[in-house]
Amino acid sequence: MSSSGYTCIRTVFCFVNVLFWVTGCILVGIGIWLRVSYEGYATLLPQYALLSADAVAIVVGTLTIILSFFACCGSWLQSRCMLITYFTLVVLMFVAEFLLGSLAFVYRDSIKHTLTEKLQDGLMHHYNMSSSPNNLVETWDEIHTTFKCCGVTSYMNWHMIDAWPENRWVPDSCCLPADYGPGCGRKPNESIYEPGCYEKIYSWFKDRLLVVGLLGLSVAFVQLFGLIASMLLFCTVKYKRRSRTYKSYQ
Repeated sequence: MSSSGYTCIRTVFCFVNVLFWVTGCILVGIGIWLRVSYEGYATLLPQYALLSADAVAIVVGTLTIILSFFACCGSWLQSRCMLITYFTLVVLMFVAEFLLGSLAFVYRDSIKHTLTEKLQDGLMHHYNMSSSPNNLVETWDEIHTTFKCCGVTSYMNWHMIDAWPENRWVPDSCCLPADYGPGCGRKPNESIYEPGCYEKIYSWFKDRLLVVGLLGLSVAFVQLFGLIASMLLFCTVKYKRRSRTYKSYQ
């Protein structure tokens, strides 16, 4: 590879990974802020605390920082060890993403059924208006208001939950705007949203699959570029060392 081509790949590779390093730091900062401010950000699945927004942000941000560190240091210092470590980590991530995507597609019906059950279980056993702050309560209120729905599959999911085991109540956020008010969900009236929220959220997500797909392709493209660039840099450094001309190109 010519010195100009090597320098170009090396510079672009460093620049891209510096951007990813900054992004990783921002994600970790957001995750810590959510953890400190909200004591564990709202999750619709309290049984799986690691799926909360703050935990996901911290984990993804940390992985991004680690990958970017190996990439930048490996290319700038021309370290074969760091470059091959980066290459290996990206390959493992690529394989994991492919396997998770394939399994999610193959078992999509089973996942949908299981997710519905887990959402209902979280609603039944973890919804507690007496604890403060309770982000699960706030999250369900936001979902009810945004999607004009109530419960997971229907408003009856709220009947006799652990928070009110002997009553057929619903949260106040299930009430229609015309009848909304403190305690409206505890009144025996029919002025509430009756459809469940799961199908509406699922439809909302399907309508945005194009954006999700484009984001996925963008990530895959960056990963592919990282794989090719890191291997080219690795091979070039190896060649320069053998030829006893191992110096950084300026």
